[in-house]
Formats: sequence, structure tokens, C-alpha cells
Amino acid sequence: MTTTAWFHCFAGIAGDMALGSLIDAGADVDEVRAILKRVPLQGWSLEVVAVQKSGLGATHAIVSADDDDTVVRTYSHITGLIEEARLPDRVRARAQATFAALAEAEGHIHNQPISRVHFHEVGGVDAIVDIIGTCAALEVLGVDEVTASPVTQGLGMVRSEHGLIPNPAPAVLALLAARNIPTVGRDVPIELTTPTGAALLSALSTGFGPIPFMNVEQVGYGAGTKEIDGLPNVVQVVIGSSANIAPATQPMLILETNVDDATGEVLAHTIQSLLDAGAADAWLTPILMKKGRPAHVVSALGDASLAEQLTVVMTSETGSLGVRSRPVDRWTAGRAFHDVEVDGFPVRVKVGAGRAKAEFDDAAKVARRTGLPLREVLARAEAAWRRAQENRHEHPSGMDR
Repeated sequence: MTTTAWFHCFAGIAGDMALGSLIDAGADVDEVRAILKRVPLQGWSLEVVAVQKSGLGATHAIVSADDDDTVVRTYSHITGLIEEARLPDRVRARAQATFAALAEAEGHIHNQPISRVHFHEVGGVDAIVDIIGTCAALEVLGVDEVTASPVTQGLGMVRSEHGLIPNPAPAVLALLAARNIPTVGRDVPIELTTPTGAALLSALSTGFGPIPFMNVEQVGYGAGTKEIDGLPNVVQVVIGSSANIAPATQPMLILETNVDDATGEVLAHTIQSLLDAGAADAWLTPILMKKGRPAHVVSALGDASLAEQLTVVMTSETGSLGVRSRPVDRWTAGRAFHDVEVDGFPVRVKVGAGRAKAEFDDAAKVARRTGLPLREVLARAEAAWRRAQENRHEHPSGMDR
């Protein structure tokens, strides 16, 4: 069985909202605190309060910290804290991945290497507790895979350490762009999605879209601080399990168009754009059209709810004047994602029946950072997963190692 957590970000997401939703869904707060206490940070507390937002019951996770306003932590400092904490393996890997995503976003904004990145708001004790606490709550609930809906944003301006900045904040947009995360705006002059919330999704989520196939087991709501007229300021998390077999059928659509006047570069970009727009798969097939013209069929497989946006991408990227579709049934094998490290950097490994495969994008990122050949990173990641499985069999109480 694979346990999945799907975050429904209809009012955005923040670190405290993610943590509150998982506690509301059943993560034992004492267990979460026990994991957090391994982190060498002093002067903080985590309290949970039952609240209502627009009539919807939710949990507000409140982190209080003593005299933390003047402390500016570097990325290296925070990664050192996490390593020193002796956290459970998945908690450590997920927390490191989240702060690595934040560091990359900040480095991109300020044109700095991540080794020189200084965190301001996202380096405070409350942000550290929110992020590591969320990773701890996922572990307490036994969550193997994280997915999410498109992420909602507000508009206007928000105040930061550097003064007024546009909303969505530059760090939020950099994090969304790093994973091509789909987003949607609301006419609300409030920061609905914060950098910590965006970083958690960017680092941990394996996909974005409608709720995945699962047997729903737990539901939780994590509250934000502000009150918003007509909108419950909460993030919803749905937790469920799926067996390592597919549903009898999964109805989907195949969208296609014939293209005879596009370059290889344009076609490759079209395939990536379709995947970024939510297609489950996209591909090219060479064909011969009338009058002997060589051409390609551009195909995309997706949920029917995504048909309109996939059609827009297909026509705008190829210049085609029409798209055809047909319904199909899809069978999918069960899979889970596990986090490992290669030279200190996180890599996700997709595990299915009889095979484990490192995620290409994660491995490519590590190869760029370390200078290792890509094939070496892929091999090391898969070897690390195999060692972890062997250790788990030798030490059944692996959470406390």
C-alpha cells in the first residue's frame, strides 16, 4: 500500500497551514514535538488551537520563539542543524530538500550561489519549526507520497524584510517556476501562498492536479492567521492509500494534432509544455501526410478535466488549427516515492513492482551541483535506496536510528 497526502490549496498554503492540516488529520502533536526537539534550537514552543474559518473547523499551529528577530541564518547553518538533529531518514531528507529549494530560489533572485544565501524570514525559528514539523507530521502519518492541487495566489503588495514587494512574492514565484507548478489567482490583497508553503510543495510534491486515485482515510484543515471575506483561509489535506494495483479502469483522453511545419526544437518544447500543463504523458509519432509530406503527430494523455488547457497549449505551441480527441482507459501500476541522498543532496526514487528508478530531474540537478556524471548520480541514488531497504529489514525500528 502507498499512503498519499494531497494538499488542496484553494486558499493558498503556508508552512503553519501545512503543519496544522496534518495535525488536524491525525498526526499526534506530541510525536511531532518529540521529533522537533531533536533539532538543536532553543526557546520555541508549538501549540495547536481549534479555530473556525468561514464556519469551517480547522487547526491552527502556532509556533512561538524567543528573541529570534535579529538572527539571520545561512543555508549552510540550517542544513547543519538538520544533520545534527539525527532525524528519521525521510524527515531529514524532506527537510533538506525543502531548504535546498528555498536556497535555490533565493540564490536565483539575488544572483548568488546557494552557499552564500542568507535566510531572513524563512530562516527564523518559526519557519524552521513549520518546515521540519510538517516533514515530521508526514512521517508520523506514514505518508509515502505528496501531491497537490494548483496553488492559489493573492495580489497587490506585501511587506517583507526588504520593504514592500509584489504579491505573489518573488521567492514564491521562483519556487513555482522551478517545478512548473500550476497556479491560479484570486482578487484578494493578501499573501495566500508564502515561501515556506511554496517550498514544501516544490520540494516534496510529485505532481499537481486533481485528487489522485485513493481510498480516503483522513482529512484535515490547517488554518492561516488572517480572516478573508467569503473564503475559508485554510489548506485542506486528504490522506489515503492505494494498493499496488490500479483501479479497474481510469478514464482519460488522448488529444492529438498533426504538424508538418515545426522544427524539432519546437516539437520538443511542445512536449515539455504539455507535461507542465498536467498531461500524464506526451509524445511524438512520425507520419507521412498527403502529397508525401513528412510530419509528426503530437499526442497528449490527460484527465478529461484538463482537456481545455491541454488543447490551448497544443494549438498555441504548434500553430495547429485543430485538435482531435478520443477517450481511452488507463491501467497504472502502483508506485511510491522514497527520498535518498547523493553527496548530501536529495534525490527521489520511484519504486514499483520489481524495480526502483531514480527521478531524472532530481538526479540531473545533483549532477549539475556536484560535477558528477549523470549516470553516476542515478546509480548512486538507486544503490542508496537498496541499502536503505536492507537496513530497514535489519533494523525494524528504523525511525529511531
